[in-house]
Amino acid sequence: MNATGAALAPESAVKTRVGYADGLRADLYELWRKVIAHRAPQVLPVLENGQGPLPADTDPVPFLQALNIWFHLLKIAEENAEMRARRRTETREGPDAVEGSFARAMAQFPDMSEDEFSGAARTLSVGPTLTAHPTEAKRVTVLEIHRRIYRSLVALETQRWTPHERAEVMADIESEIDLLWLTGELRLERPTPQDEIEWGLQFFRDSLFDAVPQLYDRFQAAVEGRFDRGSGGHPCIRFHSWIGGDRDGNPNVTADVTERAIARARATILDRYEADLTRAASHASISATIAAVPPAALNDLHAVIQAGNTARAPRHANPGEVFRQAISAIGSRIAATRDQAGAAHYIQVADFIADLRRVETALAAVDAGRLAARLIRPIRWRAEVFGFRTFTLDIRQNSTVTTRALADIWQCAGATLDYGTSEWSRRLRAELGGADLPWVDRAALASETRELLQLLDLMREARLGADRHAIGPFILSMTRSCDDLLAVFLLARYAGFGAEKLDLRVVPLFETIEDLRAAPQILDELLNVPLARRSLKAAGDLVEIMLGYSDSNKDGGFVCSTWELEKAQRNIARALAGHGLRPEFFHGRGGSVSRGGAPTERAIAAQPRDTINGRLRTTEQGEVVSSKFANRGTALRNLELLASSVLAQSLDSRPQLARPEFNDALEALSGISQTAYCTLLRQPGFIDYFQQASPVEELAMLKMGSRPARRSGAQTLDDLRAIPWVFAWSQNRHLITGWYGFGTALASFRRVRGAEGDRLLAEMFRHSRLFRLIVDEVEKSLYHADMDIAARYASLVPDAAGRNAIFDRIRRAHEQSCIELRALTGTSEIGERFPNMRARFERVRGELGRIHDLQVNLLSRSRQTPQDMDATPLLQSMNCIATGLGWTG
Repeated sequence: MNATGAALAPESAVKTRVGYADGLRADLYELWRKVIAHRAPQVLPVLENGQGPLPADTDPVPFLQALNIWFHLLKIAEENAEMRARRRTETREGPDAVEGSFARAMAQFPDMSEDEFSGAARTLSVGPTLTAHPTEAKRVTVLEIHRRIYRSLVALETQRWTPHERAEVMADIESEIDLLWLTGELRLERPTPQDEIEWGLQFFRDSLFDAVPQLYDRFQAAVEGRFDRGSGGHPCIRFHSWIGGDRDGNPNVTADVTERAIARARATILDRYEADLTRAASHASISATIAAVPPAALNDLHAVIQAGNTARAPRHANPGEVFRQAISAIGSRIAATRDQAGAAHYIQVADFIADLRRVETALAAVDAGRLAARLIRPIRWRAEVFGFRTFTLDIRQNSTVTTRALADIWQCAGATLDYGTSEWSRRLRAELGGADLPWVDRAALASETRELLQLLDLMREARLGADRHAIGPFILSMTRSCDDLLAVFLLARYAGFGAEKLDLRVVPLFETIEDLRAAPQILDELLNVPLARRSLKAAGDLVEIMLGYSDSNKDGGFVCSTWELEKAQRNIARALAGHGLRPEFFHGRGGSVSRGGAPTERAIAAQPRDTINGRLRTTEQGEVVSSKFANRGTALRNLELLASSVLAQSLDSRPQLARPEFNDALEALSGISQTAYCTLLRQPGFIDYFQQASPVEELAMLKMGSRPARRSGAQTLDDLRAIPWVFAWSQNRHLITGWYGFGTALASFRRVRGAEGDRLLAEMFRHSRLFRLIVDEVEKSLYHADMDIAARYASLVPDAAGRNAIFDRIRRAHEQSCIELRALTGTSEIGERFPNMRARFERVRGELGRIHDLQVNLLSRSRQTPQDMDATPLLQSMNCIATGLGWTG
């Protein structure tokens, strides 16, 4: 049997059908096979054989296209089966048996009082942040086809279909698979920032607008189940986005693009409100002659109607149906707000929410509370989450750009200063503390500086608009000093933000190991500058800090990065406490282990105590966005998992036993692993090995995102973005970013500490959440790494001596890591502790091996005769491997 799925032979698939998921895969296989038999019959025997390299006469294009479609179908089937299993668990055992549910989180604390819960619930705030990093190869069109297939599978779960009706649904799914074939997966052109904006908004239209009210319903049900009554609070979800606002290294994102992103997001949610209100009005056929409305409620409804009558609503439509009139009036005001026309448009989103509450209260007054819950409350909940913005658009720029801009302004004012000097720092602080600034002729500035000031103008204006949360903080990547942050405050002053206190949140992004270690001192210096302190404290006692996972991993390896991030959070919290402030951490996680990816619940539980405080932001990047939010059910599950995990962490008031010996051991393991990792990177010829033994240089041809793979034209590891760094090591199955240095660290620790070291590591594995998380994620990376496949990529390096020196080092380190991990966990095989992960991967392992062989051959040929090479198969192979593994970067 082939390892690709239920099997690439239908009779074997049927024989192994032992459950719903197996049967689903078998059904999808049959439909997929019929499409391939029709569209590319020549590759079907090759696909079904599934053994060894491709025959020389095989056309790789249809072969790869077919497998890519199959890999996606497997993922859709798995998603459907997981959601079905979750519903069955809730039906049979109750909501508190469902992993990641609010009910389960609350059940962990049987002695919790209602007051204790209310205190935690009031502060709860989670912020999923969508980004358009170049890790998502799927087009919106393809995502929509996948979504329709998923919805058809959900429809098939019911037992009400006749055989003919079921056959019709199956035929529809087959048609969608055929459409996938005819559509094609690869983009022919690199997406523009505008394309990415629409890609991000599609998830809100398809799932998130609907998932949020359901999330709040789940929260209310959990509260009622625990305390026998509802709660006025709800999980606080605040969506953010970087799509159209992140210009770090992306010259295609300009102030005009950012303005368009804000406008499109505003139009998207207003369109949804108008459709919701039209539907609600059509259902609210309550006659005032039958349901007597109390005078106070009636007055509120008439006020709503009167305000809307100056808009587009007919003044006397639906006589006697005061609720329908009121809802229609609100809809008319929303239409005027969307078109920015008419005197009746909403000035502030709070006014819209207040009108919805009036209708909701009036419905309750005529004993139609359930109708209010169906028609109006979901709209109000959406308004409280999405406002007039859909999401808060964050702005990100690199400190090198802001530094150049400030130097440009000063030069135009007649002062030439060098960054990093005492003169630079003195002038920076003097201008921040002064009442006035020198006048600067913007026309004389460099285009980069003018664009940055235009962006700050836009941020200032957006804060004064109908929804001041439409624009988010200014996130400064590569924050390396206090001067870097102060430069942003000063640039904001040059853009007209004022002198006493700036209505601008400046968020440092600490990325490298060195910057994470320096963060507490940087923040301490920042808060000693009066203007910065006043501006930061204006939002209360919380200061947002972003932590970078990708670059810290690229800088020091996985073990070191994880420990340094842990320490940074604790040290930052202590530094802020000295100023009477608390941190709100924004975790820049990606999808893969080496970019911070880990099971949400366990990753949050492993965070240092007292660093979450009920609030957490995290990035959702690239292919992770589609895997989490493409379908409403999956989106609901992931949002509840995120919110409930933060809630559980906040509710956990149990004293945390100090284990200094654990910290000492992690410090030692971190240092040893970093040394091993950096030693590898400093090997002679390592950059050449990386470029030649992976498709990193060819990645630029894969038109996944609008952002370039490098920040500039340099060819160094420091310049290379972390995303293609991880992408390349996953494509060639080295995966060093997820495990390298682990085995060396454990072996050295045990050798020095002896039996006491063994005892301590075993104790940490049982009782340290952070160390257990490290071990678990390393094991998953080791399982997906394949040194036999990696050797095939290493063969692409022409320098045999250099190749062997580096690859032999990697192979030995992999073997040592496997030995140490098995000894620590007491298992005989890598991956044994994760049977579901193993089962998923074994379904694609065989076909992935064939694709890797093909990719190695394609890379060799394309590098020998690039002018004669069709790039399509090579790009397809990258896409296929990423799909099979489940991540890119």
